[in-house]
Amino acid sequence: MIAHFRRATLALAATGLAATPLLAQTAYESVDPMIGTGGEGHTFPGAVAPFGMMQLSPDTDTGCEIRQCYGHAAGYRYDDPTIQGFSMTHFSGAGHSDLGDFLIMPVAGDQAALEPGDPKTPGSGYRSAFSHTTEIAQPGYYGVTLADAGIRAELTAGTRTGVQRYAFPAGKAAHLVLDLRSSLYNYPGKILWSTVRVRPDGTITGMRETRGWAPARKLYFAIRPNAPLTGHAFFNREEKVPYRGFQGPSRGADDAAQIEGRALVARFDFGVLGKPLEVKVAISGVDEAGALANLDSEPGDFDAIRAGTRTAWEQALGAVAIDAATPMKKTVYTALYHSLMAPSVFSDADGRYRGPDDQVHIAKDFTFHSTFSLWDTFRAEHPLLMLVQPERKNADFINSLIASQQASPFGILPVWQFQGRETWTMIGYHAVPIIADTYLKGLKGFDAQAGLDAMVKSATYAPYGGLDWYMKLGFVPIDKEPEAASKTVEYAYDDWTIARMARAMGKADVAATFEKRAGNWRNSFDGKTGFLRARKADGAYREPFDPTAINYGSDYTEGNAWQYSWFVPQDQEGLFRLMGGDAAVVKKLDAMFDFDNSKVDYSHAEDIAGLIGQYIHGNEPSHHVAYLYGYAGQPWRTQERLKQIVESQYKPTPDGLSGNDDLGQMSAWLVFTSLGFYPVAPGTNEYVIGRPFVDRAVLTLPNGKRFTVLADGLSDANRYVGKVTLNGKPLARSFIRHEEIVAGGELRFTMQAVPNKSWGTGKAARPYSMSVAK
Repeated sequence: MIAHFRRATLALAATGLAATPLLAQTAYESVDPMIGTGGEGHTFPGAVAPFGMMQLSPDTDTGCEIRQCYGHAAGYRYDDPTIQGFSMTHFSGAGHSDLGDFLIMPVAGDQAALEPGDPKTPGSGYRSAFSHTTEIAQPGYYGVTLADAGIRAELTAGTRTGVQRYAFPAGKAAHLVLDLRSSLYNYPGKILWSTVRVRPDGTITGMRETRGWAPARKLYFAIRPNAPLTGHAFFNREEKVPYRGFQGPSRGADDAAQIEGRALVARFDFGVLGKPLEVKVAISGVDEAGALANLDSEPGDFDAIRAGTRTAWEQALGAVAIDAATPMKKTVYTALYHSLMAPSVFSDADGRYRGPDDQVHIAKDFTFHSTFSLWDTFRAEHPLLMLVQPERKNADFINSLIASQQASPFGILPVWQFQGRETWTMIGYHAVPIIADTYLKGLKGFDAQAGLDAMVKSATYAPYGGLDWYMKLGFVPIDKEPEAASKTVEYAYDDWTIARMARAMGKADVAATFEKRAGNWRNSFDGKTGFLRARKADGAYREPFDPTAINYGSDYTEGNAWQYSWFVPQDQEGLFRLMGGDAAVVKKLDAMFDFDNSKVDYSHAEDIAGLIGQYIHGNEPSHHVAYLYGYAGQPWRTQERLKQIVESQYKPTPDGLSGNDDLGQMSAWLVFTSLGFYPVAPGTNEYVIGRPFVDRAVLTLPNGKRFTVLADGLSDANRYVGKVTLNGKPLARSFIRHEEIVAGGELRFTMQAVPNKSWGTGKAARPYSMSVAK
């Protein structure tokens, strides 16, 4: 009934009838976790607490080949017809698959299949068909009916625990299958070792070590059913390799205390139950004792954990109070929800965690977090968290980055880290701008000198990503290092943020060194073609050159010259001068958005989605580009492009994200944009003004003050900003400062049907650029 009501609300919204509902939905009720579970969003619909360690969610398929796992990066795809089981760990919106640890599937009846079976062949294994009409997805809760056996499955999660509840058909024996072979990004040899055992009190514990996206990842689990076991059996399904006396797919161990191996499946029997079976679960990166302690750290049954997590989500989502038409309100609140999942807690209740050196450490006076998709999230995700999360939480993130650097075998900050393990995915040293941005915005609770030291070490570690050549030549040469053009400009931006923090700390020598490096972007800009290009060590640009070409491992990272030629957030004015001035820049921006893609083919590139000409919203290098019209003195063109992007790239449906959410970055872009401003260059303490997409929003800031955004006259026709006031006074510039927001107050937009071509156009009204620093 609830699922039908949710879809009925969407149908009303499509007609406009839900724009002013009789009973306005709360922030919590406005979230739809199904958004992004179809298409290329790669989000999951399951249960998670804000920044929770556990992400309990259904997996619709885990048996994909490596090159076919991209679409199942979150374990669940909306258009799949069956559920294979419910595992404990998932990424939200990642462009790479992994996790899916410790899959459990309830089975009813006399027999319990040990293989998942073929999704095309009903009854061939323990997987089950399901219908979306039986699904309910809410923050911290997921429910579905497994059609094959008539089992109602429900999931909820706390910060370090999860609870699964299964209602079995009356009169049928209840079983759970624990399949330790199952994993996302699965391939032969990924599972290095696993164990499972039943303790005397009926608690089930074990571990698994995997070699997937991250090497040698160890994870431990504890499972505690609320009903006694009537029997169990362990099976090692690996062919022809004996472990502890058990061999082959047909051999098992009934009632053995434990088993070890690389292809383990366990069956747990409960007989006929008179009430739903509740299974409390927890994980740890340290050991089984840590998983057991985490299990005990959050007391309560399913309903208690669900209620506590709902309260946590209501508080987290309540940081932004939004008034908007229902479709926009639903989309923005779901975006905020997706922005509050990572970085996720990874230290145990006692503070222990496993670090990048594979050793156990203790987080003192902070909670260690992992799942840092830094190439994505430095842009808008982390700046958003500075406005909507408590200072203690943001300090946890920074302390976790610094602790990771101090424990790194290489002495550098994380690049793309999860569960304490480094994947070396993507480029740059983008933990650096996150630390700098938070420091410059006044965040306390971390050692600034340790942070700066970590930043400098990361920026000077010669073996990483061509940094040796970058420091020698002032650019990364393509004949020595792939993706050289992208690395040059991203390193230059990161260097600028080091300089900004060092200058603010009074470290003039460090600041001078990195201010010089911040201009290295010029060394890869080709004035003749007007594009950023890859150069060889001898200084020559690589030929042939096609600004539309996208090939992995070539001159650019998940993009081409059209996207990367705009990545100079620290000095857009300097870039614009090389491009020929404001008029030439506007012309080139228009050419990018209006480009005819009929003769280009990007089907080989997984991450290239959400195209508007050569603007690619489904991937991060384009995310700031629409705001650049304002740097060229035409902010009304930004307003036009933002409407074009929002209307084509976001919608309140399962396929409502045009590309991977990337641990909240796609969503954070929408949250900021809906409010009317965006952090084009973290480290400037400025947000570039675009245009709002909600009628009213009130931010309750970490310091307790409130900042209100109002959009008078906002409508589909009134798409332009007529005037802007800040605390009742005209605001003539096209940016707002961080200190003006956190001071509390009111930002009011007056919307109109025609562009105001005089507002925010003058040089003094434009956002920060290094070349004309104010």
